[in-house]
Amino acid sequence: MHIENTDYREEVMDLKSPYDVKLLRDFLEPMGFDFDENEVDYSVMIFNLNNEVLGVASSQANVLKYIAVAPKYRETAVFAMLITHQLGRLIEKYDKIFAFTRPRNIMIFEGMGFKKIAVAEPLFCVLEYGLIGINDYVTNLKTYKIEKEGADDIASLVVNCNPITNGHLYLIEKASVESDWVYLFVVQENRSAFPFEVRLQLVKEATKHIQNLTIIPGGDYIVSGKTFPHYFLKGVNTTDITTKQAELDVTIFRDYIVPALGIKKRYVGEEMYCQTTAAYNRAMKRLLVPVGVEVIEVERKKNADTKEYISASNIRDAIRRDELEVVKNSLPEATYNYLKSDESAFIREKIKATNTRH
Repeated sequence: MHIENTDYREEVMDLKSPYDVKLLRDFLEPMGFDFDENEVDYSVMIFNLNNEVLGVASSQANVLKYIAVAPKYRETAVFAMLITHQLGRLIEKYDKIFAFTRPRNIMIFEGMGFKKIAVAEPLFCVLEYGLIGINDYVTNLKTYKIEKEGADDIASLVVNCNPITNGHLYLIEKASVESDWVYLFVVQENRSAFPFEVRLQLVKEATKHIQNLTIIPGGDYIVSGKTFPHYFLKGVNTTDITTKQAELDVTIFRDYIVPALGIKKRYVGEEMYCQTTAAYNRAMKRLLVPVGVEVIEVERKKNADTKEYISASNIRDAIRRDELEVVKNSLPEATYNYLKSDESAFIREKIKATNTRH
């Protein structure tokens, strides 16, 4: 698709065309971007009359990605044209649009109407654009707040539960026993083997005996570091990226969610395997403790038969091997029954077709 005036044209790129993908990659690579066409679903380029590329802006769902302007055109309206093009189409589908970028770019995005949500210097910043934003999320969160006399010791957990295991349940029950009330956030993004609706329902069934528990869908602001775009950080140490991704997410939790619900504690499982989760635990201790939120790291529960630590990844591995009975003691009854049912067949097949940790 071409959009033209007398000086330039906007062209929507064909992400299935090797020629267009090469054009995108060749333009972005000198600017430090490793372009991956599988990480976007839309890209637009601006050309001048000499077919010179002036800039590009891509997106995946409601997240802007791979935004770059040729150096000699950065003082022109090219950036504004690219963002205007993307916002015009995305705002028809989504109530909010996100941009992840380096902190040094905050002002140019704010000039286009974006609002800064959180910063993890010097690598990450997340901004949003739309009619509904994080303040509306906070307002909605407050509707979950328990107004109960004597309920001052408020705990929280953030879980993916892919699927919920007896390890998760042990952590939730421990928080429940040790606290007046517990807010349990279930990560809502659908990047896990088990869809959100299934994960949420299994969590509800497994925890229905806990009386001082409120389950809250995570929404757009309870996310996991693995989803944060970092294509603009070429050459940066992977450990530094993981650390700052965790810091960005925990900063959002600290600045918006903690005060909305009066949270005093956050429970986490001890992490020995996943570096991303371990980075989150360190970020929580560094950022939450100074504002009065106690971070309680709990040793993982072990399977009574295998003596191995219970983890959702072990459950998925057992599904791949058709050995669900081996890990039966690691699962709440609701999870086990679901995995044995025909209803879960599509999930089991998906797990068998992949070999990723998440």
